[in-house]
Amino acid sequence: MKKKLYAVVDLETTGGKASREKIIEVAIVLYDGEKIIDQWESLIHPERAISYSITRLTGITNDMVVDAPKFYEVAKKIVEMTEGAIFVAHNVRFDYQFLREEFLRLGFSFSRKQLCTVRLSRQAFPGLKGYGLSKLIDHFNIPIAARHRAMGDTMATVDLLGRILRQEGNDQMANDMINQGVKESKLPKDITLDILHALPETCGVYYFLDEDKDIAYIGKSTNIRKRVMQHFAKASEKALKLHRKVREITYEEMGSELIALLYESQLIKEEKPYINRAQRTYKFPYMVHSYLDIWGYLRFEIVKNIALNRKKYQMVSEYTSAMSARGFLGRVREEYELCSFLCGIDKTVPCFDAQIQQCRGACTQKESSDDYNERAQMGIKKLSTVFDKDFFILEPGRSENEFAVVQIEDGICKGFGFLDQDSSQGAHLEALQDAIKPYPAYPETTRIIRTYLKNHPQAKIITYDKAVFE
Repeated sequence: MKKKLYAVVDLETTGGKASREKIIEVAIVLYDGEKIIDQWESLIHPERAISYSITRLTGITNDMVVDAPKFYEVAKKIVEMTEGAIFVAHNVRFDYQFLREEFLRLGFSFSRKQLCTVRLSRQAFPGLKGYGLSKLIDHFNIPIAARHRAMGDTMATVDLLGRILRQEGNDQMANDMINQGVKESKLPKDITLDILHALPETCGVYYFLDEDKDIAYIGKSTNIRKRVMQHFAKASEKALKLHRKVREITYEEMGSELIALLYESQLIKEEKPYINRAQRTYKFPYMVHSYLDIWGYLRFEIVKNIALNRKKYQMVSEYTSAMSARGFLGRVREEYELCSFLCGIDKTVPCFDAQIQQCRGACTQKESSDDYNERAQMGIKKLSTVFDKDFFILEPGRSENEFAVVQIEDGICKGFGFLDQDSSQGAHLEALQDAIKPYPAYPETTRIIRTYLKNHPQAKIITYDKAVFE
């Protein structure tokens, strides 16, 4: 059996966040599980100042990197050293993400199989006091030339990896980690581990095709490779269906998680893949509307979502069933202590909740309409699937030179698309609108956007009157 090749890597950086910090030193050692095949190290000019705290930790000063190569000058060497090898690091996510970010800044995608010696150590040596590199160096008396320097830490990680792999059964444990629990023998016909590892680790939508090239399943993820591998690592009913049906995997990179969510929802409704269950429904036959009664209280009612009612009533939200509408309305009633009679849930006055002191008495006008309506308005906001202004959402695109754009107009999502940053400086409303590809608006689309904005308060929103890039 051909030996595996491990590219053991360590980086020193200007800070801890890959998206805004830079690499100042890199070391790579090629190791076959028994001996070192090759090694390379280099300081890197980070094109910014190195802080005192980083110098104190690593010993790397600004003077030391003045004449060092910039990342783009060593990028080819890093690709060549790691190509065909398993990328290994102690806390692999940190080092791998830094390299991916540096390559993305150059317009390239860096993708390798990965193995983390922190995770390996936890399984290989259970019960230790800690699994940081310093703790393991001390525990095993691993010789090290220079702690917190790239080559010193890399050599210590090589020593640690060798200790793990020499133990019986640990090679298989490492394989399971590399392949994220996926067994090649359990994969569908025509799908191999190499095919899975070749998938991008980027945000997008993926398709599982059957032997007739029909779409069996559509999904989205911020990491396509990771999510697809999770499907085949499981032993669920869906996983069994995928194993029987899937013969090919394709994908589209989106860059923006919001665009991926919206596109997935649209595609499922259009293509109707037979393994997908969620998001296939695009009809919402019931709605909740609100109105003021003769005493000035805000009331809710569930009615059929037909054209006449949409013209006649002030719609709050739409639902796939009357039961779903009652469920959402009931949760809002409970959260804001609304009256079950005024919510159309209880038909008696006083309502049952008032009789057990869980309603403040709006149904008998014990509570004033002003006080009650303040909470009822909060309930409307919670239920609402209609936007009250026109705006664009700007997200990172598929590359550094691109925006993802979502358009909201007349209370609904009009569509989404991509806009080149280089040609958009000073662009106005028309440029944003031109970037939009129209898609049908579904109530679910609006819910996706509302949930995303709630979970991502930093998202960039540009209203129509301010639709100018800064």
